[in-house]
Amino acid sequence: MTTVLQRQGATRDLEALVIGAGFSGLYQLLCLRDRLGLSVQVLEAAGGVGGTWYWNRYPGARCDSESHAYCYSFSEELMREWEWSERYPEQPEIMRYLNHVADRFDLKKDIRFNTRVIGADYDEAANRWHVRTEAGEEFTTKFLITAVGCLSTANVPAIPGLEDFAGKWYHTGQWPHEGVDFTGKRVGIIGTGSTGIQAIPVIAETAAHLTVFQRTANYSVPARNVPLTPEFKQWVRDNTAEIRRVTQATPNGHPFTISERLARATSSEERQALYEAAWEKGGLQFRATFQDLLVDKEANDTAAEFIRGKIREIVKDPETAAKLSDIDHPYAAKRPPIDADYFETFNRPNVTLVDVRATPIERIVPDSIRTREGDYPLDIIVFATGFDAMTGPLLRLNIRGRSGLPLARAWEAGPRNYLGLQVAGFPNLFTVTGPGSPSVLCNMPVAIEQHVEWITGCIAHMRAQGLERIEARPEAVDIWVKQVNAAADATLLPQATHSWYLGANVPGKPRVFMPYAGRMALPPDLCRCRRQGLRRVCPEPLRQDLHSLQYLFSFRGRAHCHCEEQSDEAISRMVRTCRGIASLRSQ
Repeated sequence: MTTVLQRQGATRDLEALVIGAGFSGLYQLLCLRDRLGLSVQVLEAAGGVGGTWYWNRYPGARCDSESHAYCYSFSEELMREWEWSERYPEQPEIMRYLNHVADRFDLKKDIRFNTRVIGADYDEAANRWHVRTEAGEEFTTKFLITAVGCLSTANVPAIPGLEDFAGKWYHTGQWPHEGVDFTGKRVGIIGTGSTGIQAIPVIAETAAHLTVFQRTANYSVPARNVPLTPEFKQWVRDNTAEIRRVTQATPNGHPFTISERLARATSSEERQALYEAAWEKGGLQFRATFQDLLVDKEANDTAAEFIRGKIREIVKDPETAAKLSDIDHPYAAKRPPIDADYFETFNRPNVTLVDVRATPIERIVPDSIRTREGDYPLDIIVFATGFDAMTGPLLRLNIRGRSGLPLARAWEAGPRNYLGLQVAGFPNLFTVTGPGSPSVLCNMPVAIEQHVEWITGCIAHMRAQGLERIEARPEAVDIWVKQVNAAADATLLPQATHSWYLGANVPGKPRVFMPYAGRMALPPDLCRCRRQGLRRVCPEPLRQDLHSLQYLFSFRGRAHCHCEEQSDEAISRMVRTCRGIASLRSQ
């Protein structure tokens, strides 16, 4: 078998190569190897499976999607046999789950760990990708699939003097596996996004003193995390099909629907009661209280002011409460965090909040962080400053397409691709949950399954039709980029001008709204494949808007729509494919 010989060094030629062994890479390996019978190898820089969860081991690290939906749904048996312990699983439990999946489907035998990819070049004459690793190995493959995740390239701010700091510093996205002991230490943490909001309460429990350097005040809603009851666990086992149906039908892939109520059409008394109930329930479902929160600024203001009021109610010191509630963007226009006693932590005597927007950090000196107003002595600095999101992990691979075109040059003004899946000029390269897809706006495993199944269906179709390569046409990319921008502009999301959705956390990065905000799933009546005798056809609205798939994708030799004669099982898969293709019609 090719993959076995390859691991022994006898040959390095593959039919498909996958970069990354997180949620995306594991499922892509399973689909290509077990469903299509391809010779596949996964290359993973880490020492084990897990992707972003392998590296993000900081204190308090846990998922913000509910556990019974933060998992694969392709196998009902897998859904029934795995039992989560909490509403929101911690990092170690997610790692146990992914290792269970990898072992259950015997995936690790086709994964090379501790193997970092440093370059990938397309050979047009041979129609092969040449992939190089840090250790000097080279692989050739027909299909190259990046499954590197959206949040895997740590962003360490270039603060003058960091190299002179006498203490220790850490980035939450590159956390030591042995952990960090904060006992008796003076700790400073920079960043109050989702990661900082998770880490701050936990660090404060053991640190002698914790100084929080807040760049941007943020909304947060209580997670209300609890152990799962035996009754709920049984409900999950009994309702796997319904859980899968809901997650695949909702805009963000979560196991709950968004209310049809409008905030502005609801009386202030009823609206307040609904917000109170949502606050007590906790979690991301708070933003589903009303349908218009992300499209109507006045509606959003009602949620924003409710949360600000909660902050002022929880935090006892008025000056600290004012800093924490001085939020300059609409609610959920940035990633909406959920927390465990985040605001309550600022009532502790060993926690200090510094507003670095008012008193900026000037530099780091050997024993302190120096702001405009003075020095803050520290033993440890924690950077909770996020990632070079979405594009960073892909650009780090040094991918070069046709005629040696670097992906970095193709994207120098911002990411340009089609559906978040393919880039013009880069044949047979697929990017799982790339920029231009719903990805980070969703419950990620659901979005990942959609993309992996699309890629698998596409490669299966190419093999059946004798097609050698596929890439998005430039005119299709132009159409999709316009749709991504239009979808974002139809919401309040771009109003958070300092959001990592726009790349604003990385100096010099183009300010482009990167994810697709037009929802992940479509109502069934907007995307259907109809039986006409033995023939399946693409939905007419899709043909009208996109000038048909023949226009959008360029196959070598022939062009085909995916909705041709198929078995009932295959057509079900293609319906999901069409939903992904047609997602621009969701607005």
